[in-house]
Amino acid sequence: MLDDKCKKCRAVGEKLFLKGERCFTPKCALIRRGIRVLGKRRRRKTLTSYGKQLLEKQKVKLAYGMREKQFRRYFKMALKKKISTPEALAQLIENRFDNTVFRLGFTVSRTMARHLVSHGHFFLNGRKHNISSTIVKKEDVISIRPQSSSKVPFKDIKERLKKYSPPKHLKLDMNKIEGKVMTDPDLEELQLPFDFTSIVEFYSR
Repeated sequence: MLDDKCKKCRAVGEKLFLKGERCFTPKCALIRRGIRVLGKRRRRKTLTSYGKQLLEKQKVKLAYGMREKQFRRYFKMALKKKISTPEALAQLIENRFDNTVFRLGFTVSRTMARHLVSHGHFFLNGRKHNISSTIVKKEDVISIRPQSSSKVPFKDIKERLKKYSPPKHLKLDMNKIEGKVMTDPDLEELQLPFDFTSIVEFYSR
């Protein structure tokens, strides 16, 4: 039986990598059962332009665990940036605190990052921070709360981080187990599987 995360991937017809490393293995439900199988049973009508834009927005919301109110707020912030709105929107979403925790390799999935952030297991610039939607900026430092370092989610973190390299906009200090934001995310490097231009068009209607 599919769990909620797998159902979300099936709903949009592709992997959203909500379960971290498991999504890359044969244990992934979409690999075992196949996305196309569902498509044969329940044929979808050809999506309209609006439908495609809506689907793209839903994919990003599910992948990053955002609510509609948050997404709209990021869109309004992106409109004020000097770079293109789709690029600005993508960078803002990538710069969420929980996503940055995930990108640093401190957790194996965004879902886990969001859960651990909300329970106060991380510091932002030396202070406990439990707001997942905060947008981090250049020079911000993210670290694991000292009292949490012995908890189960972090017990093998040093070994995991030895095999991991964060995106180049982040700097990871292996000795301190902390990360620093160096610059804005490089979208070319990240190769995000989302069409942010369609999302901007959706909100610009």
